[in-house]
Amino acid sequence: MSNLFMDLKKADIGKVKENEPLSKHTTMKIGGPADLFFEPNNQEALSKALRIINNYGVKWRAIGRGSNLLVADKGIEDVVIKLGSGMDDFELSGETLTVGGGYSIVRLATTISKMGFSGLEFASGIPGSIGGAVYMNAGAHGSDMSKILVKAHILFADGTIEWLTNEEMEFSYRMSILQEKKPGICIGAVLKLEKGERADIVAVMQKNKDYRKDTQPWNFPCAGSIFRNPLPKYAGQLVEDAGLKGYQIGGAKISDMHGNFIVNAGGATSKDVLDLIDFIKKTIYDKYAIMLETEVEIIGRN
Repeated sequence: MSNLFMDLKKADIGKVKENEPLSKHTTMKIGGPADLFFEPNNQEALSKALRIINNYGVKWRAIGRGSNLLVADKGIEDVVIKLGSGMDDFELSGETLTVGGGYSIVRLATTISKMGFSGLEFASGIPGSIGGAVYMNAGAHGSDMSKILVKAHILFADGTIEWLTNEEMEFSYRMSILQEKKPGICIGAVLKLEKGERADIVAVMQKNKDYRKDTQPWNFPCAGSIFRNPLPKYAGQLVEDAGLKGYQIGGAKISDMHGNFIVNAGGATSKDVLDLIDFIKKTIYDKYAIMLETEVEIIGRN
């Protein structure tokens, strides 16, 4: 790994670190170190880095802004690639928006609303990046990424990059083809917006933002929704009805505000969160015969 580290450093294509704590790169502030951590300067740098990494036969995985992610206490082997400031380009042509996978979805939603464009109002309070939002088909308030995506620029495990259309992404509830059938990451996207009344769009944005502020615990480190909603039921309501709000294991606590959020109440470990997830799943199954599935992605060494 040290030789790979030196080769990436010599290439001068981004930030390279060894044993970088991933707690610094997740919204839950939890996670052990990455053996090697790389943040590319741009897409060309990313492609060059992958050629170097693949030449070593080393495994890699990518992260964005670290939301919807729980990293194991022992960290992640091999290479973690962060799509950050070097992957946040932005270009608007008419009602078509081309944006890098590292762009903050909240920032993007705010920016285009102020420009009088509609389509991302639902994302006003969603943490994370465009790449992660496409990967998870993130959504809220009756809409999601599948409603506005034209095509996505996808990087696959073998280092190849290609565009996938909306149809080829095979979107469903909090799912895309990238999660299981065709593993990959979104490094960019083309979105279709609509021109509208700026004041109306901003008002909807603010309403959605206020709703999240009033109902979700964003004042604590968290990863967003922990479980997928077992529609027509809602995970948060099931947890609340079971009397579990406020239940705590170690530093991990079920939010007092919303049953589908686990917060880092202070010093939480990944094990604390996983133990709490298991406790919730068992309790809900015993009470309602419903098996909850995690929405948060759990990665790293066992």
